[in-house]
Amino acid sequence: MAAGGGTKAIVAALVANLSIAVAKFVAWAFSGSSSMLAEGVHSLADSGNQGLLLLGGKRAKREATKEHPFGYGRERYVYAFLVSIVLFALGGLFALYEGYHKIHDPHAIKAWYWPVGVLVFAIIAETFSFRTAIRETNEVRGDQGWWEFIRRAKAPELPVILLEDLGALVGLILALFGVGIAILTGNGVWDGIGTLCIGILLLIIAVVLCIETKSLLLGEGAGDADVEKIRAALTDGETVSSVIHMKTLYLGPDELLVAAKIAVRHEDSAEKVAEAINAAEARVREAVPLARQIYLEPDILRPQS
Repeated sequence: MAAGGGTKAIVAALVANLSIAVAKFVAWAFSGSSSMLAEGVHSLADSGNQGLLLLGGKRAKREATKEHPFGYGRERYVYAFLVSIVLFALGGLFALYEGYHKIHDPHAIKAWYWPVGVLVFAIIAETFSFRTAIRETNEVRGDQGWWEFIRRAKAPELPVILLEDLGALVGLILALFGVGIAILTGNGVWDGIGTLCIGILLLIIAVVLCIETKSLLLGEGAGDADVEKIRAALTDGETVSSVIHMKTLYLGPDELLVAAKIAVRHEDSAEKVAEAINAAEARVREAVPLARQIYLEPDILRPQS
């Protein structure tokens, strides 16, 4: 995927989550741990999420049609939004239900070595997945901080994978904490408490993802740095003297729409204005390569009376 799509990170997370989900369900079957069941559903939901991200990336590459003249780039945002809903419903709410049920009907954990062994294995696997996501992110985030990158990234896949992997690691630690105390004390309530903590964590991550992807779905403009580059590239100091007003919109992570009204001299011929517009478009594409759709309207800037 382009624009920091993070295909390697998605595939790494998918492989890790599928193997971890199987291991967690086996551990739940042998031990009866609700934390294991909640974590198994969490990993299964995460696996589905990675599948949705890969599907969204593939569908976004379709050519523009008469019905969708600007293409399907924003479909990646749609699938990222679906990921937040799946994580909220299947991951968070199910974990809360299981935790509540276990606290009100606690029972001792059987075959304790199953959940402990699986959790240790899962932590190792998720660490490798998280490391891949971090490496992919470092290649595209530049000098942005981690939270700033999650908030400002136009390609939704890497922020989603980063938060998913972080949530998975913290969730596994919470599960190990709950299972460990339940084993030491013989009180299954601690297993339920750990499950509740996992559910709350997943709900928080789901809400953050929902807010960020909703903003992308509604349509975000270029960042301040790119806006200044575009504005500077539009003017040449001769035929195009200034930018009267300008708007930008991401049609997808890989494509930026630029619409602007530019000021030209009243004595210039139509041919010269047309040449100036073509030159301005070329300068903008050189300054900001993602600016692929450019619409410029010439106007005469009249002095204020």
